Amino acid sequence: MRMKPKILCISFSDIRADSRVLRQLAVLSEFGEVTTLSYGDKPAGSSEHLEIDSSLPSLPQTIPGVLALGLHQYKSVVLKAPAVREAAKLAADRHFDLIVANEARALPVAHFLSQQIPGGAPVWGDLHEWAPEERVHVRSWRLLIKPFMTYVCRTYLPQTQAITAVNESIAQLYREQFGCTVEVVRNAGAYQDLAPSSLKEGAIRLAHSGAAVPGRNLEGMIQAVLELGSQYTLDLYLVRARDGGKYWDHLKELARSSDQIVFHDAVPPLELSATLNQYDLGIFSLPPLTTNHKFMLPNKFFDFVQARLGLVFSPSPETSRLIQQYGLGVITEDFSPGALANAIKSLSVERIRELKNNAHLAAQALSSDEDEAVERKVISGLLAPLG
Repeated sequence: MRMKPKILCISFSDIRADSRVLRQLAVLSEFGEVTTLSYGDKPAGSSEHLEIDSSLPSLPQTIPGVLALGLHQYKSVVLKAPAVREAAKLAADRHFDLIVANEARALPVAHFLSQQIPGGAPVWGDLHEWAPEERVHVRSWRLLIKPFMTYVCRTYLPQTQAITAVNESIAQLYREQFGCTVEVVRNAGAYQDLAPSSLKEGAIRLAHSGAAVPGRNLEGMIQAVLELGSQYTLDLYLVRARDGGKYWDHLKELARSSDQIVFHDAVPPLELSATLNQYDLGIFSLPPLTTNHKFMLPNKFFDFVQARLGLVFSPSPETSRLIQQYGLGVITEDFSPGALANAIKSLSVERIRELKNNAHLAAQALSSDEDEAVERKVISGLLAPLG
């Protein structure tokens, strides 16, 4: 009897709260025994878990590391970030038939571990978003990390046997700038067997889900709701930043004067759409401060559809195309709080009911079915030499 393939899934995140990697892990587990290497406790679908200390940064943020980045000595630090060093140590002397690197920062250690295996192991790089400009709105990232991540992509992508990204716009950037073949795996979740909830008389219930971290324009969304009448409420389901609660407290202070805005801790990804189903509109406005912001197609877009909510989103090529194609909602005129408030106010009760029904009709097409098919094709191809 042939042994099941052994697969290593690397992610510098807590996979239990990482919707994309959880979905990936479910597909990987169809093909073999999956060892996860990440922050946090063992996630569902993992056969074995190697836990990276969550206090360790995944970029070379030590004094020697920052100095090397400043001197453009990138080769000397690709494996020197504290979390990367620990990952390499935890997975040393193990055999794997396939290694999955989630995000570009995991590529160096994935290839390092592959090279330690006799005959090597193929590497699948699920790059998620556009790695070189993840946080270029932050000056230190723009000056130090952007050229480093560009080096990582230029060095390791040509050696990577399969590459995926979140949407066609991002995939095309990788093709154009690094000459690699990239397939698209969206952030879509599994189809949820839900129906649109009824509207509550005299109330329009808004919802937003995501991370409570700076740069996501949560302040703008709070301000927009404060400009609306008392019949509008906003419920925020947020993953707290690892900053001791500072940003969470900052957001709550902004909303302190109003009982229209309620903060909730994040719910598990598999429960999110069912939790959001009680609301009417999913909202998101994100100024295009980075390339990833410009070409966003986030988890929350698909979560809102599965929850059968109407959508109010700021302009973006990827989200706007789907909103228009399926009649899911309205697109704001610009990225200001006022534009978001105006877009929300423009929707009558009858129109919101229609948008919720359109989300219901589009839920199957905008589920993860086609994305899982791409993943299965990638994995099958990489494991084919095993017979």
